[in-house]
Amino acid sequence: MQRSIVAVRVELGYLGDVFARPSGIPLPWFEEGADPNADLWATADERREDVVELYRRAWAHGDATVHALDLDAEGTVPWWGDRGRVTLHLILVHLIAETNRHAGHADVLRESIDGLAGLRRDGDNLGVDERGWQAHRDAVEAAARAATGREDAPSRDRP
Repeated sequence: MQRSIVAVRVELGYLGDVFARPSGIPLPWFEEGADPNADLWATADERREDVVELYRRAWAHGDATVHALDLDAEGTVPWWGDRGRVTLHLILVHLIAETNRHAGHADVLRESIDGLAGLRRDGDNLGVDERGWQAHRDAVEAAARAATGREDAPSRDRP
């Protein structure tokens, strides 16, 4: 079962659940005991084709929402608290900003430069402490090495 790609979680959440249009696509990273960052990486046993297909399904569901609703259609973002009443227009602008912020590997490059992860210097949005984040990075690196058959490849020093 696929469990990766943060874009899938984001698009299905904002363009599905927020407007009471659940996709029915299983998202195992929400299961009890799942790694809190499970949607940020693909394991070595996940096929690229499966990950791409999962994203295409999320993309089609999001497109269907955009085509079905007017820009002033209202929805609710529960995780935004008292700012949670939104319109489709606002969510589309929010998704553009999210895509911009996370585009490509800009976050990875910045993390390599300053050693920080997440949204802000004064309080990240990752939900794990530094030790937890290091464990996550180690797991992602191990999966990448296993996928390429280079488990013994030297790792670079981390800040």
